[in-house]
Amino acid sequence: MLMLRIGPAGLGPVKSAIKTLELYHKLGFRACEIAFTYGAYIKDESDARVIGKKAKELDISLSIHAPYFINLNSKERNKIEASKKKILECCRVGELLGAESVVFHAGYYNSDKEESYERIKEEIIGMINEIKKNRWRIKIAPEIMGKVNVFGSADEISALARETGCSFCIDFAHILAREKKVDYDKVKRDFPDKKWHCHFSGIVYGEKGERNHIPTKDNEWKELLANLPRDKEITIINESPTMVEDCKSGLRILRELTYSHY
Repeated sequence: MLMLRIGPAGLGPVKSAIKTLELYHKLGFRACEIAFTYGAYIKDESDARVIGKKAKELDISLSIHAPYFINLNSKERNKIEASKKKILECCRVGELLGAESVVFHAGYYNSDKEESYERIKEEIIGMINEIKKNRWRIKIAPEIMGKVNVFGSADEISALARETGCSFCIDFAHILAREKKVDYDKVKRDFPDKKWHCHFSGIVYGEKGERNHIPTKDNEWKELLANLPRDKEITIINESPTMVEDCKSGLRILRELTYSHY
């Protein structure tokens, strides 16, 4: 039986976070990814703990999206260190929130893809060691990326998960934009883990991959939900410009397809 949580990519301001979580729960959402787009904006530890406690009470699984300005493969060492610092700060706050993972964009290719992979892998291992030192339970999750010139193909992310023990974020819209199709059987082979953290939305793309996210159509939800494996715990975070409405549509279609969800 498919165990599925659906929710939006955004919590909003700290002052309204509790009301937002209560609304999400009322709408049937059981996941929420907090977007730390420009940094970890939840500064007060007590705020983080209160938000995390409420999310747990409402059975809403939290995750974090780290800032976009990250490059673990920069030619400048100080930029790599700054990127790691941002991710680890998200981990620290995420741990207080009780979040399961911190999703991040790993970086960009330099001249050689294999060399880029090895450098990024090394930095991820370093962050995992830091997480272990702090005795945090949170996982770091590099995301499959939608532009062909950006590090983060499905093959690269699955290899990182195998070789480092990190988590991962399967972005189905990005796979479509990058590969021009979604081979669901390959995704299942690449990510045999029992838990999947996923992103999903409509997307505009061209030869070079992703251009921008757009609202999710019903037929796109139907295709995704029909092809998900039934033996996993799956979280789907919707990243469209109309994410709340799209999550409502996803849940409606889920009920129509008679799947079970939390």
